[in-house]
Order: sequence, then C-alpha cells, then structure tokens
Amino acid sequence: MLLFCPSCSNILTVSVTPHSSTPTPTSTQDLTGANRLECLTCPYQYILTRSIFDRKTFVREEKEDVFGGKDAWANADTYPKQCANSECNGMVAAARFVQIRSADEPMTGFYRG
Repeated sequence: MLLFCPSCSNILTVSVTPHSSTPTPTSTQDLTGANRLECLTCPYQYILTRSIFDRKTFVREEKEDVFGGKDAWANADTYPKQCANSECNGMVAAARFVQIRSADEPMTGFYRG
C-alpha cells in the first residue's frame, strides 16, 4: 500500500522518529522511536500510533489464448498420453509449436490436455 503526501503529493516513507533534545510541553506521551510516515520533500510527517492494514482482493479476469484464440487448438497435433493427474482420466494431449524467437533458437511448445 502506497501513501502520498497531502501537501506535495510525493510518496511517504516509513522512518523512526528521532530523539528530541527539547521535550514538547504539549505532548502527553513520549514518541521517541515511534514509526512515522514522512515526506522527504516537505516537512510533513504523520506519527503511526496504530497499525495500518489494507487488504485488496482482485477479480481474476479470464483471458483467451494469446495465439489464435479459442479455435487455435482445433487443428493442433494430438498425441496419446495419460494425464499426470491421478484423478483425471484424459488420454489425449494436444501440442502446438510456434517460432517465437530467432531462427537459430528451437520452437516453443505449448501443450494442453
């Protein structure tokens, strides 16, 4: 999670509050050594008195195949091969080979069960 300075919009970094040689009479607690968010460009700082936690869940988008879409596997070469998953009873594997890199490199194989 990134937080930005409200006054200059630069990114805030986490640092430790330095030891103050002159105590402030208005403070009710000693914040020496406490974590803070500080801006390295302007004098803004925010003392962290509690933990900050933000969880985001992202929805996974289904993307179609990069090479040829849904019909790309219709004419692919098939081979009789038992699926490695013990719960699967698939007996055929499809393979496509594409020259992605330069001619002196081998073809890249894509396999689907």
